[in-house]
Amino acid sequence: MAPHGEGSEEAMVVQDENRKPISSILIVIAMQTEAMPVVNKFQLKEDLDPVFPKGVPWVRYHGIYKDLHINLVWPGKDLTLGVDSVGTISASLVTYAAIQALQPDLIINAGTAGGFKVKGACISDVFLVSDVAFHDRRIPIPVFDLYGVGLRQCFSTPNLLKELNLKAGKLSTGDSLDMSPQDEASIVANDATVKDMEGAAVAYVADLLKVPAIFIKAVTDIVDGDKPTAEEFLQNLAAVTAALDQAVAQVVDFISGKCLSEL
Repeated sequence: MAPHGEGSEEAMVVQDENRKPISSILIVIAMQTEAMPVVNKFQLKEDLDPVFPKGVPWVRYHGIYKDLHINLVWPGKDLTLGVDSVGTISASLVTYAAIQALQPDLIINAGTAGGFKVKGACISDVFLVSDVAFHDRRIPIPVFDLYGVGLRQCFSTPNLLKELNLKAGKLSTGDSLDMSPQDEASIVANDATVKDMEGAAVAYVADLLKVPAIFIKAVTDIVDGDKPTAEEFLQNLAAVTAALDQAVAQVVDFISGKCLSEL
């Protein structure tokens, strides 16, 4: 346990940070299709002198909107196969590198997700996530099991939730688009309304480096519905990305001119 004075000093620093106007936000997005509408919305420019290590495919766009410095990063295309570098490993790496290079005040992880109709999710619903956890890191050893789930609360934004009338729900993350019976049991245990392939990894890095993070997820497919997940995801991706873009724009507008404690 820290000495009383040291703990009090740390608490005061956190309070001061929460009262400072937000000036820099980092938007982390997994896919180019999801990223480009946001890039165009805020007229962001691609970084031609990258802050990332030489040779990595990660992409950064940046610009100023109102009083905010906006950086948007996505992991780019796989160098061998040319597809979006989705999943937890790419998300955690690019988030870590971006925090180190850009020192944001706040992270927004925005993206599409599968939703569960049993929890009230519908196609194009946009959720502001309250909690995140993993569903495919099963380690059946005491305490390691909790580490595997990696449950984390997202940064609390009650005013944002109320003002924009977004839905709230818990997010479960895994590295597969489909859902095995073991994953399903873990997702139920996580009480998740939506599932994705990046969120909990971004949350882990944000927590590690003590940067507040919020998560905005738009539903492309109903995991417990009648249609094959991959088919429904591709069918709805464009339309749902438009809903995601609108929600991100509203969130950024709400954040502008505020400090963390006002969210």
